Amino acid sequence: MFSGFMVNAWIVATIVAVVGGAIGFFVVLRGSAFVAHAIPNGSFAGAAGASLIGINTIIGLGVFSVGSALGIGLLSRRGRHDVATALTLVFMLGLGALFLSFSVEPATDIYSLLFGEVLGISPSQLAPTIALAAACVGALALLYRPLLLASTLPDSAAARGVAPFAIDLGFLLLVALATTMTVPVVGTALIFSLMIGPPAAARAFTTRPVTAIALSITIALVIVWAAIALSYQTNWPVGFFVGMSSAVSYAAGRTWTFARRRRSARPRIGRRAPPALGVRLGSG
Repeated sequence: MFSGFMVNAWIVATIVAVVGGAIGFFVVLRGSAFVAHAIPNGSFAGAAGASLIGINTIIGLGVFSVGSALGIGLLSRRGRHDVATALTLVFMLGLGALFLSFSVEPATDIYSLLFGEVLGISPSQLAPTIALAAACVGALALLYRPLLLASTLPDSAAARGVAPFAIDLGFLLLVALATTMTVPVVGTALIFSLMIGPPAAARAFTTRPVTAIALSITIALVIVWAAIALSYQTNWPVGFFVGMSSAVSYAAGRTWTFARRRRSARPRIGRRAPPALGVRLGSG
């Protein structure tokens, strides 16, 4: 389990969990789960186009990921964000279907991008993945403060000179960069699960941003490590274990929140109720 090709799987899965857990915090905070679904799936068209003209699929993924992010950002500037996201997604998927219809080569490698090949990572994929992950973390560090402020207190952010459109576009490009890094090695389904489940669970346990990000990364790491180990033992898909574990982590977070609210709402026995306003205590 810890030798040969599996070493690459452990390394890449760890990197993806860190990036997905960190960026996913802002995906959940901003209510952008649809965006986290649309940009990776839209990049599928880029891989199909790159395969058609005979270039590296990572180039196609990168171009179409950025194109999807820009399309969503520009279209939603004066319109509904969900409509812009949906239109961008269907346009990109339509292009992907067109590119695949022109291709005479087997599309097995292209379709594998949907579910990933985390147990088949080649050594040549490590360096690009690490480089793109470093770029993601660096970009997130630069955007952290204005992005957090714009996501939680938009009026205060505008008063401090933070441009909402610029921050929204920067966030979308950050998701696009993470997509370019993760889709070739883990697929669109797995990275979407990691960007939603662990961060949503973490926000249920704590409201502190830094603590929530750290907890989100921790949950994502546990999920991918457990998924690889279980997949190795059972020969079941890694994506199945990641998806199920992400859903379970979110359910655990919601259960915790519900139980905490019930405890806080329960009256404490033995404490005297405060006197009503306007009523003097004692016999006078």
